[in-house]
Amino acid sequence: MLSGPLAGKLIAFALPLAASSILQQLFNAVDVAVVGHFAANQAQATAAVGCNGPVINLIVNLFVGLSVGANVVVSAFIGHQEKDNARRAVHSAMTIALISGILLLFIGLVVSRPLLELIGTPEDVLGDAVVYLRIYSIGMPVIMVYNFGSAILRSVGDTKRPLYCLTLSGVLNAVLNIFLVVVFHLDVAGVAIATVISNTVSAALVWHFLSHADSEIRLSAKELGINRSDFVRIAKIGIPAGLQSMVFSVSNVIIQSVLNSFGTNAVAGSAAAVNYENFTYFVVSAFCQAAMTFTSQNFSAGNYSRCSKIFRLCMAFAMISSLIMGWIFILGRSFFASLFTDDPAVMQYAETRMIIVLSLYFLLCTYEVAGSCLRGLGYSMTPAVLTVFGTCAFRIFWVAVICPLWPGYDALLAVYPISWILTGTAVVAAYYIIRGKAYRLQRALGAHL
Repeated sequence: MLSGPLAGKLIAFALPLAASSILQQLFNAVDVAVVGHFAANQAQATAAVGCNGPVINLIVNLFVGLSVGANVVVSAFIGHQEKDNARRAVHSAMTIALISGILLLFIGLVVSRPLLELIGTPEDVLGDAVVYLRIYSIGMPVIMVYNFGSAILRSVGDTKRPLYCLTLSGVLNAVLNIFLVVVFHLDVAGVAIATVISNTVSAALVWHFLSHADSEIRLSAKELGINRSDFVRIAKIGIPAGLQSMVFSVSNVIIQSVLNSFGTNAVAGSAAAVNYENFTYFVVSAFCQAAMTFTSQNFSAGNYSRCSKIFRLCMAFAMISSLIMGWIFILGRSFFASLFTDDPAVMQYAETRMIIVLSLYFLLCTYEVAGSCLRGLGYSMTPAVLTVFGTCAFRIFWVAVICPLWPGYDALLAVYPISWILTGTAVVAAYYIIRGKAYRLQRALGAHL
């Protein structure tokens, strides 16, 4: 990460990570597709699985944000050649993963029904939605282990082994879905059980890789524990990132509550289309992870011009890839929608969402990449605050003020590209301002030392 041509290394880092994330998303996509074609009540089952997406993100994103902090902290220690500190931070991170996973398990079991009722989940969908979320919550500990473990592997540039984990568990998930839904007719409960089992396999494999690593990220169960200074460092980066994602999820839950008012077909169609947004996002996110990890190591090593080049390359790669993917899905929208449902009404809602959201999806890259580079520089609060106001607060305003004046499914979805423009402008401007300040401070510190 610290020397040689950048473009190829960024792509080599990002592509396996993108494939891993897409495979992870396929857990949910296969769930939606299987119940959309084989469940007894297809539209209701599809809506039950799909409406849980924003709710699950709301519950888990604060803790997943801590895994971002773990990645930055371990990367920084490695960039400074502080192997003992890196090893200690790995064990702190994995202990945080286990504790947060257990906490999320109980939170998910308790809040499932009240939260789904609060957002106005359609009555004919509510029962199945609660079942799915409660079963999904049982797998929270292994989800946290996988996310934190993958973040640690990424800190040393290893994005391939998480891909291997998810390839195996993704195939297992698909097989179990068919088996539990088609053979045993478990419908929504069946796809939730399959997801938990598959996530358990991927987490176990990541744990195995860390336990047998031949570097400073080697994990030993006997050394698990939280070092206070490591926790503070991880929290300093991770909590703002997690809060940003959590507040972001709050706005999406509010949007979901309005979406629920359009009925079961709208919820089901939106759930199908969201899968393609997620596939596109994960390619963007992969270059964001590359930007953050590469920036963290190079900034710690004093390679400032390299940090600036990382920003430009990752922004270009993310925008180009999201633009291409978005329009592939739009041009083939009828085919892609049919993979999840054969109900014409549901398909119409899915195709409408794909056109409105994916056509300008590349705009999201502006604040995602710039924010990731800021976190790599050690500035996590600024992109979090700007995103909360530019995206989350604006979306809440849109739902509360604009939607009553301009009602309809199309008007609700228009909030996405508009919020991307506002947030992207603010975060990119902040990046350029803070980057110069960070370089000057780091040079001054180095000269003093």
